[in-house]
Amino acid sequence: MSLIKSISGIRGTIGGKPGEGLTPIDVVKFTAAYGAWVLETTGNAKVVIGRDARLSGDMVSRLVAATLQGLGIDVIDLELSTTPTVEFAVPRENAGGGIILTASHNPAQWNALKLLNAVGEFISDEEGKAILAKAEAEDFTFAEVRKLGKYSIIDDYMDRHIQHVLELELVDVEAIKSRNFKIVVDAVNSTGGIVVPKLLRALGVSEVEEMFCTPDGNFPHNPEPLPENLRDIAKKLEKGNFDLGIVVDPDVDRLALVNEDGSMFGEEYTLVAVADYVLSQTPGNTVSNLSSTRALRDVTEKRGGTYSASAVGEVNVVNQMKAVQAVIGGEGNGGIIYPASHYGRDALVGIGLFLTHLAKYGKSISKLRASYPNYSISKNKIELTPTLDVDHILLRIKDKYKSHPIIDIDGVKIEFEKEWVHLRKSNTEPIIRIYSESDSEAKAEHLAKKIMQDIKEVVNETLS
Repeated sequence: MSLIKSISGIRGTIGGKPGEGLTPIDVVKFTAAYGAWVLETTGNAKVVIGRDARLSGDMVSRLVAATLQGLGIDVIDLELSTTPTVEFAVPRENAGGGIILTASHNPAQWNALKLLNAVGEFISDEEGKAILAKAEAEDFTFAEVRKLGKYSIIDDYMDRHIQHVLELELVDVEAIKSRNFKIVVDAVNSTGGIVVPKLLRALGVSEVEEMFCTPDGNFPHNPEPLPENLRDIAKKLEKGNFDLGIVVDPDVDRLALVNEDGSMFGEEYTLVAVADYVLSQTPGNTVSNLSSTRALRDVTEKRGGTYSASAVGEVNVVNQMKAVQAVIGGEGNGGIIYPASHYGRDALVGIGLFLTHLAKYGKSISKLRASYPNYSISKNKIELTPTLDVDHILLRIKDKYKSHPIIDIDGVKIEFEKEWVHLRKSNTEPIIRIYSESDSEAKAEHLAKKIMQDIKEVVNETLS
């Protein structure tokens, strides 16, 4: 059993003993801490909740709602929903915050409480620490019987979200209609199975083939939208009867695309393509995290904008986007953040923008992919003993490569011409994660191995 308490919320596997898994006691404790924090910091006794379709969602949702009511907070339940839809709803309901019940791309035995502030964005590091401290100290007081919160359901927010996408200035429904797209959707039997086909039909897609679109939480494959998990949709596209495939994760904040021949567009390139389109219409700056592809920087500079990188994590990306007034940004995991809509990763907004781009491009999705700089990212890790000082190791590597451009806001990122390597220590285990990128898979892997050898040499020196 696993329970991970982090600044962005709490996640874990369902069952087990309190404090070891995500049990009802843990759900109540952390919900109460969050609710108390909302009341103290905003004075607003209203919270929006929503969940993905995973098997434990209904149980966890009822625990969360009842706990908030017990604090005297009115609950607006969107029921089956998506992460970006809950984000979208919080400010529109004038709520003090929101809780999304989803473990995102984690397998079915996991669930989580993702915590939002009053503007529908993920809470900050400082806010998260305050909530964790409240939970640890059980610093919350429940309301007396005549002051319990009310509970209500609003079940049409995904429809409102779709309408919002249709009304975005850069989403051209007529252009999409004119292409008569035939699209396959894999929604991993979660809430994307409700909203993505509905969005596509509203956008004028002529044929929508639904795969795994029954929102019953029975994930047919690992729900993370990586190439190795998308073999079924790839096989369907290989037959040549569709223009593209669309894949979302269980809470619909990540968007992966599959080419008409079954090959992968690459989740790193979802943001690149959408940014290219947005920049062609509204020139400006872009942001992604340090572990995302250099292709976004290339596209941004070609369009006359300035690219900047943030520390890993959606909150950090959003903060940097606000700082540089970016017109588009996100993460290389298929996460599109479009400020003209809202500051959160949103696969539905990403679909509207991408299909408009593809429609106006006028050629196949594979040709669109081929029009961008081609990079490959290699992801590795080195496991260390708990006694080793990871910070010291990273400082030694930084010193060794001090003649190269280095970014150290989140671990150490070293840049070499058109290549880079990013080293980060894990927050939960004695591991150094090593991401490297080059213009071929072999070169990226070679760069990673070189850095891994450097790390091993530092470790041996430390132990000798």
